[in-house]
Amino acid sequence: MNITHYPDDTDSLRASLAPLKQGQAALPMALLLGLCVSFTSPIMVAQAAAPSELATVGASPLLDENAVAEDDPDDNLVPLDTEGPAQETANSQATTTSSVPRTEDLLQLDQAENSPATARFSDALNPPAELGLTSDSPRSVTAEYTAYDMPIVLDSSVQAHIRYFNTGIHDRFEQWLFRLSRYRPIVDKIFTEFHLPSDLVYLSLVESGFNPYAFSRAKATGPWQFMKGTAKAYGLRVDNYVDERRDPIKSTVAAARYLRDLYDLFGAWPLAMAAYNAGEGKVMRALRTAQAESFSEISQTRLIRRETKEYVPRFMAATIIARNPDRYGFSQEAAEPHQFDEAILSRTVHFRAIANATGIPYEELRTLNPELRRDATPPGNETYHLKVPVGMKAKVEELQDRIPAYTFPPLPEQTQVATPVSSHWYKVRVGDTLGKVSKRFRVPVKTLKTKNNLSSPNIRPGDFLVISR
Repeated sequence: MNITHYPDDTDSLRASLAPLKQGQAALPMALLLGLCVSFTSPIMVAQAAAPSELATVGASPLLDENAVAEDDPDDNLVPLDTEGPAQETANSQATTTSSVPRTEDLLQLDQAENSPATARFSDALNPPAELGLTSDSPRSVTAEYTAYDMPIVLDSSVQAHIRYFNTGIHDRFEQWLFRLSRYRPIVDKIFTEFHLPSDLVYLSLVESGFNPYAFSRAKATGPWQFMKGTAKAYGLRVDNYVDERRDPIKSTVAAARYLRDLYDLFGAWPLAMAAYNAGEGKVMRALRTAQAESFSEISQTRLIRRETKEYVPRFMAATIIARNPDRYGFSQEAAEPHQFDEAILSRTVHFRAIANATGIPYEELRTLNPELRRDATPPGNETYHLKVPVGMKAKVEELQDRIPAYTFPPLPEQTQVATPVSSHWYKVRVGDTLGKVSKRFRVPVKTLKTKNNLSSPNIRPGDFLVISR
């Protein structure tokens, strides 16, 4: 639910009032009607609006003959856990002393058109900036949290998001914390290997609630909400059968690499997180246009969208709560850790056939393998490492010859659509060579030299390269 933003420039306001000047009786009549309405019901300033896109991650989809099919939601894969509308009951008495809408009013989400597989996470997570302007949270109060390994402040915007998480969607946020606890040990280990701050794990809460099936309007998906182009640039497989953006481990490795690159590019975590949400190109242009050096400076301009301005405070609020769950009344109950064995399968088999032969519950196979879009291992001659419950590897491999092979129904023909070529910036690090950058991003050396006007293969630490196919 979004708040209507009325035009705040003089020309737009004058245009909106123009019809009132066409008749002499229009203005008196409007005033009379306004008085009547004010005595009969409170004015509601909240209305349903399309949610903003989630985490565009700064890259356009790569050219692919199956681009449309690869990004379409899976009708046959119903998420085990979706981000539905809040179940809280709205207060029957509406306030007339403030124009700020009640939190309960902001949670009335209409997802009638959203199937579970296409539930947009942003529908359930869009608190208004105006919540930070209430009288009980002065705008001038700002406290810095030095005990965290990320830059955390407690200003009015962060306080607004804390109230939203704590009172508006308390049960849902508690569910996100519980779900994250299942994958937390793995994420911590990966982030440590990439020398990332441990608190950065809470970015997944505001991205998806760590739901592998979260799917945004912009066709970003997975716990880290990758767009297809960026996912492929960071080594994830995305096709009609496999979408590794949903794989909790592989997507976390890709997110760690991308976040590390963004930090190396901008040198500050607030800017890196803003770029993760809006794209590095948009943040770079905003800094240059505003001649600014920090996120706080560009957040005061119109050079970045409101979604990006709210993204960093939202992360800070989620981090404060996650680090202090008792203080805010959240349960510290943790899920069983994400553990599995990998069975090597040499042919295409369906989950249900595996379940019938081995006794492994079908839903457990789906939970362990959310990256398999069609409930079966992908076709092809190569082997596939299927995740199975701990202790079941030998049994699955022993019985795989008794499991009937699965044949996928033919895919519908898709019209080839021309899409923009992906492009983003990369800051050269110590030890980088043009050959290493070429191999890392799978872009030919010749293309790198052409796009960056390089006459020789020599590059220096601190240089910026355009990575474009």
